[in-house]
Amino acid sequence: MNKIVVGSEEWCSLPQLGIPAVKARVDSGAKTSALHATNIAPFTKDGSPWVRFEVHPLEHDGKTTIYCESQVIDKRSVKNTSGTSETRFVIKTVLSIADRTWEVELTLANRDSMGFRMLLGRQAMAGKMLVDPELKLSVGDRSPEILQQFYNVHVKKPTGLKIGLLASNPNLYSNIRIIEAGEERGHQMEFLNITQCYIKLDGEAPEMHYRGGRVLDDYDAIIPRIRPSVTFYGCALTRHFEAMGVFCLNTASSIVKSRDKLFSLQLLINSGLKIPTTGFANSPLDTNDLIKMVGGAPLIVKLLEGTQGKGVVLTETKKAAESVINAFKSLHVNILVQEFIKEAGGKDIRCFVIDGKVVAAIQRTAAPGEFRANIHMGGTAKIVKTTLEERKIAIKAAKIMNLKVAGVDIIRSNKGPLLLEINSSPGLEGIEGATNKDIAGLMINAIEKVVLKQKPIK
Repeated sequence: MNKIVVGSEEWCSLPQLGIPAVKARVDSGAKTSALHATNIAPFTKDGSPWVRFEVHPLEHDGKTTIYCESQVIDKRSVKNTSGTSETRFVIKTVLSIADRTWEVELTLANRDSMGFRMLLGRQAMAGKMLVDPELKLSVGDRSPEILQQFYNVHVKKPTGLKIGLLASNPNLYSNIRIIEAGEERGHQMEFLNITQCYIKLDGEAPEMHYRGGRVLDDYDAIIPRIRPSVTFYGCALTRHFEAMGVFCLNTASSIVKSRDKLFSLQLLINSGLKIPTTGFANSPLDTNDLIKMVGGAPLIVKLLEGTQGKGVVLTETKKAAESVINAFKSLHVNILVQEFIKEAGGKDIRCFVIDGKVVAAIQRTAAPGEFRANIHMGGTAKIVKTTLEERKIAIKAAKIMNLKVAGVDIIRSNKGPLLLEINSSPGLEGIEGATNKDIAGLMINAIEKVVLKQKPIK
């Protein structure tokens, strides 16, 4: 039999699972194949292990849902893209591509962070396919019209809440995931661009307007995801939604507090939480004493308005520290000077807190040559087991800031766990990719818990 020549991505179908079309990433470097699956639930049927799961077969589409059942043939430890091993259910089903069908093994995993809803590994291709990486969709494409015919009956109609995502970039991973998670749960989701909203201040009838003069008066909840550069305006909009009686997942006042690094640290330490020794000053004449106050070099110098590792400098020597501090002060910017926790080895812990619980935690490791544990700067992330004390710190910090959703950063030191900072708009890509947890879905659940008391789903 002639082998099928395929490219780097191809459409295929899984007829036994009722999936007429799914685009697969063809990867001969991967041994096993994987299918995107959520809400995975094992059960027993006729004495054998089975599993129920949901598949969203189209990329960036949480409305289209296929409900599947299959017998489990194995449970296997598989390394994900972060290099972390995770246990997955393995099923066997029929694969159809280019008018040929054969049985393949598939592991079930949440692939939201991967883009492609299916990965086709070499085990499934052996003896059947030849891969030409320069090709793409060589066995045929699927038009939007064809996909609509296939999946129209599987689209979830909005029956729940109307939720607005107030943010700046609709293409950001976190924002895409939140929209998908809400749609998966039957809610009507809409992206609201911060810069295109404007408000009517009226004591009796406050209004929120959107581009083209549309009045935003029918939202059940708002999820603010405000980037630091638009904190003032974004919080003004959030505050106005609150005045209109709309539930906001994080309030404007809590976001403002978290964005002021100095104020937030003062609130946190006044509540008994420990932080690295930190100094704050405004006079260049005090530079030497400021350095001495935090234990001397090496030390960290931070811009108060910095984010995602920007505006953070490690100074190795006293002379370097003096130069950096005086340079920042000559620019008339506010800075913090903080002791450097050498024993942390360029690692920190991000605890993701939702509604008073740590729902996931990762350890972030700095890239070679870097001291900041930041995945946006080439760092890596993996699942970490947190201690009870670390979880208590994260939960208490979020509570002090009155944040329903927060990313709390902790560093392990010889003095015990120390709180670094708290983020009111934590990113989802790193933590979902490392933990394989539906964090966006848990954020939607937190909204449902509050709002559905007043407005039950029809």
